[in-house]
Amino acid sequence: MKTYTITVNGTAYEVTVEEGSSAGAAPVVKSAAPVATPKPVVSAPAASGAVGAVKVNAPMPGKILAVKANAGQAVKKGDVIIVLEAMKMENDIVAPQDGTIASVSCAVGDAVEAGALLASLN
Repeated sequence: MKTYTITVNGTAYEVTVEEGSSAGAAPVVKSAAPVATPKPVVSAPAASGAVGAVKVNAPMPGKILAVKANAGQAVKKGDVIIVLEAMKMENDIVAPQDGTIASVSCAVGDAVEAGALLASLN
């Protein structure tokens, strides 16, 4: 018998397989109970300040290539705040209105999902 640990959708299972005597026979699974495994700790990027009233969210999943604005910086409508790479294209994420950057919630190299908070303005 051989014991394997198999992870499916983040849940680890310990499986014991009995070796069959015939060459074409499928292995028999003796047990498949979930095993507690430590999850890697994923820390959220440190937000630079309190979240402002106007939120700037990722329109699509992608990778942050550049952060062009910092907390406390004044921006005008249309100014580039963040550059997001998605499907091998660089997408400028712009300020939706005039204001001051209240927080930046991502860093260069971060992978973000659609709808993730990237920055906020006051």
